[in-house]
Amino acid sequence: MVGRCCADSRVFAGMLALALIALLIGGAFAGLIAEGVRDPSGALAAFDGYLARIVWFTLWQALASTVLAVVPAVLVARALSRHPDFFGRGLVLRLFALPLALPAIVAALGILALLGRSGFLAPPLSALLGGSWPGTYGLSGILFAHVFFNLPLATRLLLEALDTLPADQWRLASQLGMGSSASFRLIEWPTMRKALPGVAGLVFMLCVTSFTIVLTLGGGPAATTLEVAIYQALRFDFDPARAVAYTLLQIALTVIVVVVLGRLGANVALDANPSVTWRKFIVVGRLEAAFNATILLVALILVAGPIAATVAAGLGSDIARLAGEAAVWHATATSISLAVLSALLSVGMALSLASARRAVADRNSFGAGLFESAAGNGAGFVLVVPPIVIGAGWFVLLRHTGLLFAAAPLMVVVVNAAMAMPFAMRAIRPAHDAAAERNDKLCAQLGIGGWVRWKLIDWPALRRPVATGFAFAMALSLGDLGVIALFGSDSVQTLPYLLLARLGSYRTDDAAGLALLLGLLCLTLVFVADRFGREEAR
Repeated sequence: MVGRCCADSRVFAGMLALALIALLIGGAFAGLIAEGVRDPSGALAAFDGYLARIVWFTLWQALASTVLAVVPAVLVARALSRHPDFFGRGLVLRLFALPLALPAIVAALGILALLGRSGFLAPPLSALLGGSWPGTYGLSGILFAHVFFNLPLATRLLLEALDTLPADQWRLASQLGMGSSASFRLIEWPTMRKALPGVAGLVFMLCVTSFTIVLTLGGGPAATTLEVAIYQALRFDFDPARAVAYTLLQIALTVIVVVVLGRLGANVALDANPSVTWRKFIVVGRLEAAFNATILLVALILVAGPIAATVAAGLGSDIARLAGEAAVWHATATSISLAVLSALLSVGMALSLASARRAVADRNSFGAGLFESAAGNGAGFVLVVPPIVIGAGWFVLLRHTGLLFAAAPLMVVVVNAAMAMPFAMRAIRPAHDAAAERNDKLCAQLGIGGWVRWKLIDWPALRRPVATGFAFAMALSLGDLGVIALFGSDSVQTLPYLLLARLGSYRTDDAAGLALLLGLLCLTLVFVADRFGREEAR
């Protein structure tokens, strides 16, 4: 009886989590549909030549970013794979993990500090071009930022694929005297070719749904994507009908990309920590070693340059003055408070879904299989709809209630929690399922359940994965700009929102100092999460 009651409570908790996801997405769609019905002519009028240019630019920049990130990643991953024992390889892989932990707006500020009109490289570039350096706004800045983020990601995923090659193949290749070109053609390329469509599809989707990078580095109407156009239609033009048309088109585009991505077999759950163990039986000639060293050096400069520029620009700002500003303290406290609440909700939802899925796994009742599938895949539902789309739907839904800006903290917490839940779920679910497999039958026999079981049995096994998921969720929430860009105001400001406001008012030194502070906060949380994850895996 105790086991049955506990199972029912876990199912109820999972139903609440699914209901919250459904309310979040359903409410956004309800707002969009209601606005479209209220002003159908305005929504239809949005399908004009300007929209066609936005859609074209969205797809074009995503395609160009994917090619520029994935093609070099093939060479970089192969260079790392061919040299498994060089000094500093582990450091290179850790450096390649930094862009994944940095908020997009921090990276954008680093790129501006490096390549902007007044950036560190502006004087030599001006001398090289024989005139003033125009800066990196527009398409060039967007492409550079996307390559900065996605080249390390694609490299690590392709390297993970190469690390699956069995040692017997390399032993046989060595015995046959197979050279570099033959090894690439017969061994490495077939393996990477299988992973390449999924990796390229994943990068393409990330670029299609990019918001902060395009908002910060776009530089004008000529470099605007659908997500940025949604934001501009609501915050600057206050044209909800046009925003609805853009949002519906963005949803359709995202669904198409997700379906194609699934058919390509993209695996977004690949290990983020490729092997750093030695591989035997690989002989590299001097010419190839020099080529690989050049490739790795260029990739390191590309990744390390914006990070170093962010640190240098932040240290060069008046940090002491910023630290004394009440607005900075208020924004920091708001960011941390909202991030903690978002992470708690995200972890709670992930635990609820994992527990509910486990509770109904062995049932044969009607609807149990459907509920198990929903609980298992519930975390992935939110990935189909970008945060700016959910925010836009709720923005138009709440604008007639007088609660638009009063609901800002709640919207930031809930949307960020939902967006971080897939990462929390990935950290928590394997440990939860393993612990349940070990303990469920014994607890049922001994009549242990409820709070006693959670305190004595479940929590010791889940403490580290829960901490990992919490830290990741908090870091993602701290660096988010999508929802707060719509709902933010003078009374509700987070660090990313304040950073964007200072940048928009041309207070670049203040923006650089805030970017350093935000980057350090997020990196600390991600490293804590990574350490907990590594200790759990031992």
